[in-house]
Formats: sequence, structure tokens, C-alpha cells
Amino acid sequence: MIIKAPASTANLGPGFDSLGMAVSLYLEVEVLSVADRFQVDHVMKGIPHDEKNLIVKTALTVYPGLQPLHLRVKSNIPLAHGLGSSSSAIAAGIELANQIGKLGLSDEERVQLGAKIEGHPDNIAPTILGGLVVGAEVNHHFDAVEAPLPPYALVAYVPDYNLETKTARAVLPKELAFGVATHGSAVANTLIASLFAQDYPKAGELMEQDVFHEVYREKLVPELVKVREVAHSKHALATYLSGAGSTIMTWIEDKHVAGFLSGLRKHDLKDETLILHPDEQGIQVIQ
Repeated sequence: MIIKAPASTANLGPGFDSLGMAVSLYLEVEVLSVADRFQVDHVMKGIPHDEKNLIVKTALTVYPGLQPLHLRVKSNIPLAHGLGSSSSAIAAGIELANQIGKLGLSDEERVQLGAKIEGHPDNIAPTILGGLVVGAEVNHHFDAVEAPLPPYALVAYVPDYNLETKTARAVLPKELAFGVATHGSAVANTLIASLFAQDYPKAGELMEQDVFHEVYREKLVPELVKVREVAHSKHALATYLSGAGSTIMTWIEDKHVAGFLSGLRKHDLKDETLILHPDEQGIQVIQ
């Protein structure tokens, strides 16, 4: 059995901690056999190979009776780069428990479990459900609503440094002025409305009007302003900081991708770029 969990891009500008989309990078967990102890084979630096591995820890949280397993993990999701690598591991752990324990968890139950572990649903909900998802915690549970999938390619500019979520959150203010907060909320609300209405020119404008986090995190990811300037000149819809960073995500039509990549190189923006697309499936089990 192989469990395949997509990466995700979160926030989309002003949709802070509530808006995310699954994208075409994947973590795969293969169950090799029952074992005497948990063993997780992978090549990721600094990630545990035993029951301390996040996939196993999550599975044991969901199903404490899980017997030790020998697992093989493959992933092309950059770690600590704002592409939901931890959410993919958590989603895979939930599904591992669901399959081995024959728990019969519904999509909603899996989202509730994942969001409780993560603390918010912006990455975990699209990883489980696929597509573009809006979510929030209300009365101690998480509501998640799926939005129409956008018809754009996604170009991820991946700086060669990572950015831990803890570090990225440390630069955020503890509070915002009332006027700033209400303006930010209005922008986010209108962004969501435009995504559901599939008015993408309007959505693109709104994605670049965040007041909640990007203005504070720009100093941690100085390439954001430069990439956005190039994107504007190459017919892109919008550019934003993916999750907490350091990845910078641009929505763009397929026909303009080559020109955008050329523009990045001409402006000495030469870190890794990944050409992605929205993932519709969410987590999958391949028997």
C-alpha cells in the first residue's frame, strides 16, 4: 500500500491561516511490512527514522493500537519552505492509521484531526481534500469549504534557504490597529468571493493586498518584491509568499510561463523554480 499526499500553498496573500490549495508535489509513504519496531526509510536530513517521525507520531495519535511497521518515504516537497511539508506528513499519518486500523474516517473527520494537530486548516484541509479550500476554527471545530479550482499554472520560486514557521511567526505583530484589521478582513472576504465567482483578474489584484503577514515577512524573503515585479511584467495573475515562506508562488497562464522564467534569470533570480499545477485529488491510497 502506498499513501500519496500532495504539498500545499497557503494564505494566498490575505487569506492568512485560512486559505490553501493542494499542488503537484508529493510525499509518498509505502507500507513494506509489519516489523518488531517502527522503521522509516528516507533520505531527508534531520528527520527521524523511528516512532518520533511525524508520520508515525500522527498515526499513533489517531490509532494508538497501530502495530510497528517498516515504511519507505519518498518526497519531492522542500522542507520548511512554505509548501506544507509537515501537513503532508500529518495527512499521511492520519491516512496510515485510517487504513491499517480500518477506522473508516470521513473526509470531515480527517480534516478535523489534521487541523487539530496543525492548529489551523489552511494546509491540511487541501492536502486531504485536494483543490482550493477555505477554512476556519469555529466553536472548537474546523469548517472547510471547497472553492472552484483556478485554471492557472503555478510557478514556485524556491530560495536556497528555508524558513521555519516559528521564525516567520516571530516577526508578526501581536495585534493590529482596528482599522488595519477591518481593511485586511474586507480584502480577504472579497478575495474569497472573487475566487468563488471565478473572477480571476479581481482575485489576482486582491492576492497582492495583504496586510496580515507579508509586509512583516518581506525582510525575511527579500526576493518577494523582485519576483513580483518580474511577474507583473510577464502577464502573471498574482505573486505571494507561500505559507510562511521562503517559497514565492506565482499564478500565471501556461503560455506565459517560459517568458516569466526567462525574466527571472535576466533579473539575476536564479534559485530553483518549480512549475506546478493545482492538485484535484488530495490524499490518495494506492493499493
